[in-house]
Amino acid sequence: MKAVWKGRVIAESPETVIVEGNHYFPRESVNAALLEPSSHTSVCPWKGRANYYTLNVNGERNVNAAWYYDNPNDAAKQIKGRVAFWKGVSVIA
Repeated sequence: MKAVWKGRVIAESPETVIVEGNHYFPRESVNAALLEPSSHTSVCPWKGRANYYTLNVNGERNVNAAWYYDNPNDAAKQIKGRVAFWKGVSVIA
């Protein structure tokens, strides 16, 4: 699977975990040079607190387009250390 935005591969891995229709990529498969930390968080009742990244591809920013759970609840432990995408990021085979 690949996560692509603005023609740039953000993440690529044959081993994603799918939760609620979202592919969670291993953190090591994500191009960290394209991520900016964000202070935004959200809470899912069963997964826990999500943190976000803003994508930056050639100076174009996609605010809070990637998220991850540093300490997911036990029910979502399979996504610990993984990153998912939305807001126009295409996830393709």
